[in-house]
Amino acid sequence: MGASFFLAAAISMAVPSGAPQSPAAEPVSPAAIAVAPVPPDADIERFLREAEIVKTKDASKGVTNSMRATLSDGKLTHDAHIQTIDESKREFRSNAGVEFDFRDSWTYNVAAYKIDRLIGLGMVPVSVSRNHRSTPAAWTWWIDDVLMDEMDKVKRKVQPPDTGYYSRQRVMMYLFDELISNIDRNQGNIVYTKDWRLWLIDHTRAFRKNTALKTPARLTRCDRQVFERLKALDRDTLKREVGKELDEGQIKSVLARRDAIVKKLESLGPSALFDRTAPVLTQNTSGPAAR
Repeated sequence: MGASFFLAAAISMAVPSGAPQSPAAEPVSPAAIAVAPVPPDADIERFLREAEIVKTKDASKGVTNSMRATLSDGKLTHDAHIQTIDESKREFRSNAGVEFDFRDSWTYNVAAYKIDRLIGLGMVPVSVSRNHRSTPAAWTWWIDDVLMDEMDKVKRKVQPPDTGYYSRQRVMMYLFDELISNIDRNQGNIVYTKDWRLWLIDHTRAFRKNTALKTPARLTRCDRQVFERLKALDRDTLKREVGKELDEGQIKSVLARRDAIVKKLESLGPSALFDRTAPVLTQNTSGPAAR
């Protein structure tokens, strides 16, 4: 018998087999705290269109070679996300498969913002069209008071303090992505602020022309007010609001998917609709919002 056997035997005698193990780490669950109010959309749109660039740097995440710019109009200084990507390919191959007539475009950020407001969702930051160095681009309000993105949430095993509020936001994200046919929702473009509000960013690969829903099984509930505004959406309104960003085929596809969403939700009955609520906040913050 070698020395390794005696060492193993000594350890087994010194530590009883039934000795308690170190407890597993409890999931992190940051409390929801109040954040600085976001300015009205009209004020943000005006700022994004008129404010001058103070400095720029590459955005830390994403694959579209976008930048983060600090803007100032003399009264307000705030950051914006500038994206100029506008690429079309007859055939695009990725881990998800092959897509024909592929387009990755900044214009879809602007369209996503406008449609978000048309249906009363309020989960997409303000985005406007404006040239950057003579190149057309989307200028999007940089979200303040960020707690984490979905990637950080999963990695750190963070749990929401209000699971009901969280799950209602998630199901509305699924609905919106079906409506705009967003094929690129990933952990890097789902952002949570410190009040646990969910923000949806980067929609450059949305607005495909499929008319069938991709994953209708995820459509289980809907905000009551959003549902009513969704039903009221029509071609003339979309043509007026997003006619510069979307072509006729894309608008028709949005309405076809809208019809499918409404049909699915109506099949679930009145219990599928809920009234929007705010999260329970545990404390207030003071001072200016962090960029």
